[in-house]
Amino acid sequence: MSTVEAASENLADSKVEEVKQNGAAEEQPIESTAVEAKVEGGVSMDGDEKDKKLRAIRQIEFYFADANLPYDKFMWTLHTANPEHWVPIKTVASFKRMREFSDNGLEWITEALRTSDALEVDEKGENVRRRTEVTEPKGQFERSIYAKGFGEEVPGLQEKIEAFFNQYGRTSAVRMRREEGNKLFKGSVFVEFDDMSSVEKFLSTDPKPTWEGKELLTMSKEAYCEMKIKEKGLTGKAAVLRKESMASAGKKGFNAFREIAAANGKGRDKDSKGKEKAKPEVWLEFLGNRIRVYDEDGGKIKNEDVPYVKDASLKFEGVEGDVSFDEIKGPLKERFPRSPFVQYTKGDNWGLVGFDKALSEEEITFVKEKIKTLGEKEVNWSHLDEDAEKKFQLERATSAAKRALHFSQRDDRGGRGGRGGRGGRGGRGSRGGRGGRGGGRGGDRNRERAEKAATEKPAAAGEEQTGDKRKRAVEPDGGPETGVRGQAVPLIQSSKKAKTDSEAS
Repeated sequence: MSTVEAASENLADSKVEEVKQNGAAEEQPIESTAVEAKVEGGVSMDGDEKDKKLRAIRQIEFYFADANLPYDKFMWTLHTANPEHWVPIKTVASFKRMREFSDNGLEWITEALRTSDALEVDEKGENVRRRTEVTEPKGQFERSIYAKGFGEEVPGLQEKIEAFFNQYGRTSAVRMRREEGNKLFKGSVFVEFDDMSSVEKFLSTDPKPTWEGKELLTMSKEAYCEMKIKEKGLTGKAAVLRKESMASAGKKGFNAFREIAAANGKGRDKDSKGKEKAKPEVWLEFLGNRIRVYDEDGGKIKNEDVPYVKDASLKFEGVEGDVSFDEIKGPLKERFPRSPFVQYTKGDNWGLVGFDKALSEEEITFVKEKIKTLGEKEVNWSHLDEDAEKKFQLERATSAAKRALHFSQRDDRGGRGGRGGRGGRGGRGSRGGRGGRGGGRGGDRNRERAEKAATEKPAAAGEEQTGDKRKRAVEPDGGPETGVRGQAVPLIQSSKKAKTDSEAS
């Protein structure tokens, strides 16, 4: 038995699925279900023998499809373990979504695969592989729709929803959207169809599609993104960044194309001698602690690194109408030099305010006196219990980390240039910076400032820098579906000194 086969035996049940879920689409932001699958349109889950074989074929075809294989770390490992890309059928047949076919035996699955147009079986009937080369899928965003109204999650719901959408055309992925933290099903899904005609067929259905007798809320994924951007009042660059974030949701984990590019040295910064530059470390000052920000999922931190500071948060209740962040932040500037973090969703009657330290009784009294009303209605202020405050502070730190990494990467690419404003004599810089006289000096100065900052104490999240060039406070959107806004730009420290494994752990 090969090493890969042996490892597969040990991971065949929950572990395989766990690896697949974590490797394929961690959005998690966020945001999506575990394993997707595709089934031939209109096929009943209780069909005859022919239909059952067809479902087995479609399930395995999905594992090898462009929409899954290059984004599924475990499957990609199997695909690349053999130079000719043969994968043991026994391994694939052990996956969780194949259990309904296990009673039929391995030979039954092998015979079914011999009829596949997308896959081929070797002469011994032991291995399976794609018939074509893997290619990066295009137009996934445009071929995706949003649908809401599927109620609470019950056993087998994923399969039922997949079969439902396959009535309208072949699907590449059906992602059940989940709450961040508790992973509860939101009752809505993102569905990626194989072609635009299926998208148009679904969205133009009249009357609208229903689920258990109730009409579904349906729209294209692009229309859903535009709706959310409008709800949150985002414009300009903030709106563009939000749309890019939502468009890429579901593909933020493992990406074989990105790994291949990195291995070939593409997209890496080189020094004057052509050697690869080490990425600067990014650190965040948060509630008195320095927290390392890792270059994963757009900015990731370790939960255990986030300190818990009691009484550094307050909750307000009783809001009537929509409230602007300035109504909360403005009155507090007199007492709190660092802008607080505000978590509030328009239309709600409550919200949270996070400070950079534990509040004294005098400071709490100040807040209550300064902000007695919001939306022309008197509000009540209260403390959060320990669990709620810990969760809130973790959300604050996570949001700040993503912003910190974003601004670090922007500055590393050159940012806005030095003398010459928007290009000066030399126009825009060759590497994206809005350069000085030659278009490149602005980027050099940014890097010099970053190196200088490495020897200084990092600024706190929410604190503005002083000097000839101050960072402006920005209201971040807090990431997909969180409704979190109100934190000033988290300032970061860059350092070229690489930590050892023991220091980083």
